[in-house]
Amino acid sequence: MAQKEKKKIAKHLLAVVSGIALVFCTGLVQARSPRSPSPDVSIATISVVELPPQGRETYKLIRQGGPFRYSKDGVVFGNRERILPRQPRGYYREYTVETSGLSHRGARRIVCGGEPRTPDGCYYTSDHYASFRKIVE
Repeated sequence: MAQKEKKKIAKHLLAVVSGIALVFCTGLVQARSPRSPSPDVSIATISVVELPPQGRETYKLIRQGGPFRYSKDGVVFGNRERILPRQPRGYYREYTVETSGLSHRGARRIVCGGEPRTPDGCYYTSDHYASFRKIVE
């Protein structure tokens, strides 16, 4: 077998082995089980009146079923940050809380779990899901 052909086979074999290793490692990373918030850790609260005015308006619209300004309002929130209590996919939905002066959605959201008009609970984030506070009446 020629040296050139041996090199070609070695490169092909290396590519196949690298691909298999990448798939295996990716599977390990994705196979991690979701973690629930510790039962000892409670999420801070915020009352409706403490929300910024835009947050109070968004909260009111959620209870009314809309209409919402942004097409992404009401979409499923995946809880990938795993800060909110663990629930099945599709349980949480997110809504934009407008920020004056921005031409985009900004970082503020309200995330609600349960039925859209009668949620089991809603959470406010001002830092794009880095932290949440449970909204209390």
